[in-house]
Amino acid sequence: MKRVPDNLRRRLGASDLRVSPIGLGCMSLSGIYGAADDAQSVDLIRAAIERGVEHLDTADMYGWGHNEEVVGRAIRGLREKVVLATKFGQVKREGGVNGVDGRPEYVKQACEASLRRLGADVIDLYYQHRVDPQTPIEETVGAMADLVKAGKVRYLGLSEAHPDTVRRAHAVHPITAVETEYSLLYRVEAEETRRVTRDLGISFVAYSPLGRGFLTGALRKPEDIDGRRAAHPRFQGEHFAANRRLVERVEALAARKGCLPSQIALAWVLAQGEDVVAIPGTRYIARLDENLGALDVVLSSGEVAELSAAIPPGAASGDRYPTAAMPAVYR
Repeated sequence: MKRVPDNLRRRLGASDLRVSPIGLGCMSLSGIYGAADDAQSVDLIRAAIERGVEHLDTADMYGWGHNEEVVGRAIRGLREKVVLATKFGQVKREGGVNGVDGRPEYVKQACEASLRRLGADVIDLYYQHRVDPQTPIEETVGAMADLVKAGKVRYLGLSEAHPDTVRRAHAVHPITAVETEYSLLYRVEAEETRRVTRDLGISFVAYSPLGRGFLTGALRKPEDIDGRRAAHPRFQGEHFAANRRLVERVEALAARKGCLPSQIALAWVLAQGEDVVAIPGTRYIARLDENLGALDVVLSSGEVAELSAAIPPGAASGDRYPTAAMPAVYR
């Protein structure tokens, strides 16, 4: 069993939170990418903690509360070993695209509900999951700051926020981390955001650092797609074929390096700077161990540049989300 060495840990923003460069995104534990077993999920989370992967990332909309309950069950008795991150802001609309609610009164209501489900007294890192266009970011972050003052939350984060939004939010209360999709395949918006987060001393949390599984090399034909991913344009028709050809370039470089495609892809993300941490998701302990193997992959500056050139920014085919969901990101 590989355990993350303490000297590899990275500090989140200006906080006192130090985490493994590779954390655990928990969304897939609520049936997003196919059926998940709660007992197996609890075992996975505890195995991650045992390996020194203490950064757990969940959200109230993952399974609409189910994910937080599973995480809460898994960390019972282990809370002091965990950096607990969750998110609020998406609200369920039956038969349609999720709504977004950033009203101050909802911020506090959502936090209390998350704390109950997690069985926790405090959330280490509390994100606004999507920016509410109807509520000024200053009002939302002001309410989040009140949670810090009340001792319910330690630090604040934003997810899929536009660089201008990040600046406005940070002026109200320090933002510790910004979470955005970031991988070799999808990085145009992330790299624009990182210019601001670097300037402000904010950490960047890369979700879907494996392109929602594309960069593992395991998705070779459209029939390999399960769960909600099938609705994403990147996995459909000619988009799938074009992206598969890009992944073949990464596979070739990984073979030359003597590692897995997933490992070289994660190593590339982590090589972007000490301000970056990744939260790949999985349902399986074996995949968790494969991901941690990326910490042993040392890339030279030339290899980083070669990978970057293999899939240039903007080369990926198909939007990151279904058309109806795209207006909610990067705003």
